[in-house]
Amino acid sequence: MKILDWTKQYFADKGIENPHFDAAILLCAVLKCDRITLYVDFARPLSDEELSAFRKLVVRRVQHEPVAYILGEKGFMKHSFKVTPDVLVPRPETELLAESIIKDAEGAVRILDIGTGSGAIIISLLAALPDASGVGTDISENALAVAEENAACIGVSERLKFLCSNIYTNLSADEKFDIIVSNPPYIPSGDMKNLASDVRMEPVQALDGGDDGLDFYCAIIKGAKNYLIKGGLLAFEIGVDQAGAVTAMCEEEGFKTVVRRDYAGLDRMVFAAEEGGRYGNMLPEIAK
Repeated sequence: MKILDWTKQYFADKGIENPHFDAAILLCAVLKCDRITLYVDFARPLSDEELSAFRKLVVRRVQHEPVAYILGEKGFMKHSFKVTPDVLVPRPETELLAESIIKDAEGAVRILDIGTGSGAIIISLLAALPDASGVGTDISENALAVAEENAACIGVSERLKFLCSNIYTNLSADEKFDIIVSNPPYIPSGDMKNLASDVRMEPVQALDGGDDGLDFYCAIIKGAKNYLIKGGLLAFEIGVDQAGAVTAMCEEEGFKTVVRRDYAGLDRMVFAAEEGGRYGNMLPEIAK
């Protein structure tokens, strides 16, 4: 299909990171087909309407609008999540965080997801843990509206509450959770200008973690024992080179910690729990 080859080259010339993949995904969206069908019907010409619709998507992509925003959805774990410019685009590394929790959580656990965004983490956890329930917090009302829609589509709304809150601010003082999970903003403020063009289109408040990128970890960790059950689990996604600082904060508050690496071999997750409790004893297994 000449239009696919042309678009791939056009994207490459414009500095798009994955030109062939992005061209194929956008064309599949217009043709309402999967990638296998696209290549099977490679010689199929586009109608005028299809060509016009595809060109509009191409224009948006060369302006470095993330593909997920163009399509309005992003796959995460086993589900497709609605995404808008009000929420961070879910990433494969974050799936590892959710998978680590799922393999060792059981029963009627209560989970708090701080900075829930699209709800990808908490919704995926509840979808995989049918007896679990939880709360997702975010400071953005627009993000919470997206998360609520995703929860309804995936069928976990009855077990999930969303709350507009700056970390713990609007949580009831008597709330207790087995697990607190967060993929908080962790980009140092001074590094924001150096982010890829696509990433700079995502919400600043979901990315900027303060001068050293650690503001949110500090606040979450310091307040964690007020909301965790005895022996509960803290689980974080972290930025590059932040493992030492985040584990040190956890240990200062009396938590035992382990670090898990991502697919690229980078330290990407920190898990923390009080020693001797259920999760404290399971930390080595969680990090595998």
